[in-house]
Amino acid sequence: MRFYDPTGARFGIPTYPFRLAPDGYATRRQLRARDLRPAGQPVAAQILWRSRKVRGGIRCAYLYRLDLAKPVRPMTPAKRAALAAANRARRTCPACARDVGYVIPPTLGACVTCHGTTALAA
Repeated sequence: MRFYDPTGARFGIPTYPFRLAPDGYATRRQLRARDLRPAGQPVAAQILWRSRKVRGGIRCAYLYRLDLAKPVRPMTPAKRAALAAANRARRTCPACARDVGYVIPPTLGACVTCHGTTALAA
């Protein structure tokens, strides 16, 4: 049990191996799935596991206490309008100024049609 440190003596905060965290803790994603948020509480524990996907080989997930979590704030009309405007801007082609109906890939910088015509012209 390399990452098992429930007292926090070795890692500073209570640390558990992957899938062995006790009940009463949740990650941000798990909180969101329950329509909760951390609400400013400090990190209560962490999960550590080995992974080949990251450079150092060790990944971390922070855990928050469920009893201190609060409900997610409701979406206001102003927030909803701002989110709609941001998504519309991501779908608008800068070359032809049309809403193309999909998010324009940042690697292309324009809709597929405009990118194809500029590639053919070059």
